[in-house]
Amino acid sequence: QVQLVESGGGSVQAGGSLTLSCAAAGFTYSSNWMGWFRQAPGKEREWVAAAYTGGSRRYYADSVKGRFTISRDNAPNTVYLQMNSLKPEDTAMYYCAADLYGANWYAEHEYNYWGQGTQVTVSS
Repeated sequence: QVQLVESGGGSVQAGGSLTLSCAAAGFTYSSNWMGWFRQAPGKEREWVAAAYTGGSRRYYADSVKGRFTISRDNAPNTVYLQMNSLKPEDTAMYYCAADLYGANWYAEHEYNYWGQGTQVTVSS
């Protein structure tokens, strides 16, 4: 049974930091892609960051580049999103995605599995 369990969301003031975690189980974690997406109220879900679990490749959306860092542990199978210098526009539900079956790590429809989401709220 595939499980993606996010945690670490919360409410912070602008300029603050949060670290999200995504614990993964039930699928082939190694040599795979994990992604973070977010969806703000009234907006479409957007890609935030992606990491290859079998190496060092990391990619970020322009809106978070330089502020967010995606990392992963292989024991246990966990992906993190360190978020610094948070802005009110970062407020959203953040989702972990796993098991990319296509070639586009930024494309939500190419991930097989999704977590339930964790809310991040940044106040000004």
